Amino acid sequence: MEELNQLVQNVSGFVWNSLLIFLLIGTGLFYTIKLKFIQVRKFGEGYTKVVKGVNLNGEAAGAEGMSSFQSLATAVAAQVGTGNLAGAATAIAAGGPGAIFWMWISAFFGMATVYAEAVLGQVYKKRIGGEVIGGPAFYISEGLGESWFSKALAAFFGLSCILALSFMGNAVQSNSIAAAFSNEFPISPVYIGICVAIISGFIFWGGTQRIASFTEKIVPVMAGLYVGASIIIVFMNITHIIPAIRMIFVGAFNPTAVVGGAFGITIKQAVRFGVARGLFSNEAGMGSTPHAHAVAKVDHPCEQGAVAIITVFIDTFVVLTCTALVIIMKVDLTNKALIDSIPGIALTQTAFKMALGNFGGVFIAVCLFFFALSTIIGWYYFGVANIKYLFGNKAMNIYKVIVICFILLGSLAKVDLVWNLSDLFNGLMALPNLIALLVLYKLVVKATNEYRELHSRKK
Repeated sequence: MEELNQLVQNVSGFVWNSLLIFLLIGTGLFYTIKLKFIQVRKFGEGYTKVVKGVNLNGEAAGAEGMSSFQSLATAVAAQVGTGNLAGAATAIAAGGPGAIFWMWISAFFGMATVYAEAVLGQVYKKRIGGEVIGGPAFYISEGLGESWFSKALAAFFGLSCILALSFMGNAVQSNSIAAAFSNEFPISPVYIGICVAIISGFIFWGGTQRIASFTEKIVPVMAGLYVGASIIIVFMNITHIIPAIRMIFVGAFNPTAVVGGAFGITIKQAVRFGVARGLFSNEAGMGSTPHAHAVAKVDHPCEQGAVAIITVFIDTFVVLTCTALVIIMKVDLTNKALIDSIPGIALTQTAFKMALGNFGGVFIAVCLFFFALSTIIGWYYFGVANIKYLFGNKAMNIYKVIVICFILLGSLAKVDLVWNLSDLFNGLMALPNLIALLVLYKLVVKATNEYRELHSRKK
């Protein structure tokens, strides 16, 4: 088992560090150029649509899909999870504060990628079993010519997505909830796992309508509370804000000047961990969020593309940056022994405890519960489209039961092999999605140009 775990870890490391970092950034750069900085040009439109669409009790979703805001909330639910709380901490610990700068860079280009994903998701969405669904499996199988190769590539994506997110990924999320609560409350992880499984099952069996209703309510509230608390901490330590920002920018190009030579952090490490953790957090290019954007009820695919840009902005430039600033402002990052002793989410909890006392640890545990629960719901929903694509509606109840089993098992104990397999399949599912994005770029450019002409005629 240990040898298998090491093999999976090595393959996962190669996929992420030698392939995906370059492919994901390259795809984002490619679309940024081809679409003439679409993430800048369409940011205002996307922001306006999101603000106007905010509704904690919107129209019920159904067979025709979700509202644009419900689709955004479902996408953000999946994006804003443990990666925002633990991801920033692990990036800083491994790559120094400068890793945050490279997270921002990867997110900027990722905003162009996620725009293309949303547009393609809208163009190739289908109705199966009377319900509208979509995602990469559909634009891979149809957009690449409906050959045996495209169908095999779509099937590979679908299976990888189900394994990476719905099964193993949700086990990881469940374990994170159990660990955070066990650190702060005298509650057995078993009971926490049962609680998460019951809540998740209740939402699963409510279908698209209940998922949309859950995400449109919980995402704005949980993100608002977390960002609000982080901003309060920043203002309580306002004299440290300039030094913190300086550490991020200086550390991006000279890590030793910020954390000292004891860590042995190089610019390469700052870039590597910043980009990798940033992409893992915002999921741009991985092929996950198009499942949500595909079912949005909009007049033109590019409308949802503009909204999709905002999801990456919220995930990285707002929520993840808040986490990073609190850590940098409150934790002595030059203390190697301290950083080595509190990895991952514990580093974030420590920073909030230093700022808010014991309440800070409890606050992070509660935030992590809702962040991870929302990710579980989002990742389950992403798997639904692929289950229906591969097996049809008849497999849905079996799928729900398996997901709940993984949620329960994940809360019991951390199994490194499951964690590493989740990372590996996360990387593998991105490969066919990126191939389709690059091959279908002309369609995205054409849709964008048509949308611009349509707007010009209206004016």
